[in-house]
Amino acid sequence: MRSDWRSNAPGQPNASPDADQKALAEQLLRASSSVPLNIAEGSARKGSKEFRRFLDVARGSLAEVESALELAKDLEYIDAADYARLDAIATETAKTLWGLLRKVGDTAMRHPTP
Repeated sequence: MRSDWRSNAPGQPNASPDADQKALAEQLLRASSSVPLNIAEGSARKGSKEFRRFLDVARGSLAEVESALELAKDLEYIDAADYARLDAIATETAKTLWGLLRKVGDTAMRHPTP
């Protein structure tokens, strides 16, 4: 998804680029921390259905990470090499998360919780 709307939105306050960069970095940190934290919390819950819910939240946080990385690249807060490295990590994380979602989904189908 392109983020052109962000820099072209009418009425954008004239915030400093440093403040924008810091806000995006903080959001990226929150979203990236949310992925493993939701997986951990979900794994400690009772039943596959509840675990699946936390994995879905982790998947949403990962999508947020991917969008924030793209935005950081488009706004030239990170260079192409850093973007490529971080995007590769996000892609590997997504593959692992999808595998876990499939496994938990299969388990939930075989052993539904009451």
